[in-house]
Amino acid sequence: TGFGQYLFFDWRFLENGDPNPEFALNQPAAKGATILVARRNFGSGSSREHAVWALSDYGFRTVLAPSFADIFYNNCFKNGVLPVALPEDVIETIFQRAATVADYQVTVNLESLQVTDNQGLSEAFTVDPARRDRMLKGQDDIATTLQHVDKILAYEQAHGIA
Repeated sequence: TGFGQYLFFDWRFLENGDPNPEFALNQPAAKGATILVARRNFGSGSSREHAVWALSDYGFRTVLAPSFADIFYNNCFKNGVLPVALPEDVIETIFQRAATVADYQVTVNLESLQVTDNQGLSEAFTVDPARRDRMLKGQDDIATTLQHVDKILAYEQAHGIA
């Protein structure tokens, strides 16, 4: 989509266009990250899909936060980004460890519905089963609908729509 270059632009870059050396995503440890850890109500004010497109295009596949704005949350699933709500104290633990533990790693396992880290953290999360299934299969709403194309065509023919 090309939106990744604009992700958090005003925070990632200084006014002269240079990368902001203090911004978290500009740190060497963040290079290639696929999991974004955020604070509560993440995505508030980002009701357009462009926000999720930017995250996805930048390389993020999962966002961990205590809560999400509703529209943003739904847009994540529509665009292959997994939003995972975790208790605020767990998010705080992840932030603290990311800042202090060398080679800190977090893993999100959609099959087992677990977030783990290399320091012993293990936290369960929930996802609507249908959304989980679509994410595991790499399907969007259109692909899911097309699984039923024979039934759709039969209905259209039976009702004189086609």
